[in-house]
Amino acid sequence: MTVEAGTAVPSGDAHEGGDNYLTHETGLKSWLFTLDHKRIGLMYLVSVLVMFFLGGVMALLVRTELLFNGETIMEADTYNKVFTLHGAIMVFLFIIPSVPAAMGNFFLPIMLGAKDVAFPRLNLASFWIYGFGTIFAIVAIVAGSVDTGWTFYTPYSARADSSVIWMTLAAFILGFSSILTGVNFIATVHKMRAPGIHWKRLPLFIWGIYATSVIQVLATPVLAITLLLLIMEKTLTIGIFDPALGGDPVLYQHFFWFYSHPAVYIMILPGMAVVNELIATFSQRKIFGYMFVAMSSVALALLGFLVWGHHMFTSGMSEYATMVFSALTFLVAIPSGVKVFNWVATLYEGSISFASPMLYGLSFIVLFTIGGLTGLFLGTLSTDIHLHDTYFVVAHFHYVMVGGTVFGFLGGLHYWWPKMTGKMYDEKLARVSWFLVFVGFNVTFFSQFIMGSQGMPRRYYDYLDQFQPLHMASSGGAYILGLGFIVMAYLFWKSLRSGEKAPPNPWASAGYEWMTTTPPHPHNFAETPVMKRGPYDYHLCTEEELWDGFPEDFEAKKAKA
Repeated sequence: MTVEAGTAVPSGDAHEGGDNYLTHETGLKSWLFTLDHKRIGLMYLVSVLVMFFLGGVMALLVRTELLFNGETIMEADTYNKVFTLHGAIMVFLFIIPSVPAAMGNFFLPIMLGAKDVAFPRLNLASFWIYGFGTIFAIVAIVAGSVDTGWTFYTPYSARADSSVIWMTLAAFILGFSSILTGVNFIATVHKMRAPGIHWKRLPLFIWGIYATSVIQVLATPVLAITLLLLIMEKTLTIGIFDPALGGDPVLYQHFFWFYSHPAVYIMILPGMAVVNELIATFSQRKIFGYMFVAMSSVALALLGFLVWGHHMFTSGMSEYATMVFSALTFLVAIPSGVKVFNWVATLYEGSISFASPMLYGLSFIVLFTIGGLTGLFLGTLSTDIHLHDTYFVVAHFHYVMVGGTVFGFLGGLHYWWPKMTGKMYDEKLARVSWFLVFVGFNVTFFSQFIMGSQGMPRRYYDYLDQFQPLHMASSGGAYILGLGFIVMAYLFWKSLRSGEKAPPNPWASAGYEWMTTTPPHPHNFAETPVMKRGPYDYHLCTEEELWDGFPEDFEAKKAKA
């Protein structure tokens, strides 16, 4: 399959009515032992969505308890456990694997014109390791005694009961899944690109996943060693972090954040990668400053290793060290600013369609910008002293992680749903769902900025009467947010049951992944494609072909002209 320069957006319809990855083999065994990267990606997607549901339920329980001061629906110890499980499930079982493991597995080889990832068996092993780690996490949930917070800070975690070992073992095992996935993606990008796809023609989604993989391979072993040391301290009573045994609890913070700050970029870079595709497709323009956006992903991957200390300004570091970490925090904001600027420049005079995936993409830009700008307050020494360990930090973190990564994930899910399933969904219902999620999110967490600036500590079970209205507003927003996700779940369930058959390229995208069939062929392409254009070369298509997915909009545009 050769793609000639100057041709239209490929329809991917060569195998219409033929075999696809969903029907190629049948039976449970064919899924559990498949080597097809698309099926593995789909199994990851189902797994992380289940974890997202569990983490969301925990979040609603937390917000319900905080609806009123004093005891509402649970005791203080139960609150601490629910709060811990919300954080651990969302970070380790949902956000980190969400985009790379699910969408990265599904689309990275297709975008490279490859048949599969470099190491298919290793890919399957990484999924089973993820499942094995999830079992350990479930044991910790059933035991119900993990109440240390998702950071497992010592000395409390070193002295807590043995259920902490199960949760830390879960995170330890899940780290191997991340490492194997990262190695696989790096090898695939380097060695399995189709003819014509050189480094300057890589889709920006690939650049984001590639940078994420580098962080996973380099940073995750640090977390693994840290958690292993914590387990050894608990089981063998060796003094490492517990001061009662001669250990240093601040050393644990250094180890933990040396991984966990790069992990922020493991979480946010894939969301940025998805937004690149959404902005290009729904503005029908090539991303402005392609190489700047690509290199900013690499810069974030590298600079993310240097700023872990800004989480520890109040831990007793020397004033000179805090000054250095503060300066590096401002430095790491530059690549993120480059991305936001280039996205806005791409939108300028673009032929913008406000389809539901684009609504999530635009929301990402707005919410991530708020999260990034509020991070400057936490990176400044004088203001961080006041804001540290308050709800301001909680709001900032969620605007970056949920307003960023999760909105990017949801945008990608809506965008690639037709390609993955071969079914369309109700666009009007999708926009209703987006509205509820967007409004609910902002009501939930913007009020927490105000609480934090007024001194409301995070993680507290109870609070003063002055914070009651803001807590009620935050909890009300959480219920709206939950309703939005219920509508979204119904939307996709309805699509699978009775959705219209998806056209080959419903969004009129010039991305490489739309060249194959919908759903994709079992081997992605009947023949190895030869790419003779870049992934965002919309100018090679006629106007009618660009608007192929929006006939009503195109007719209106012609009438207006």
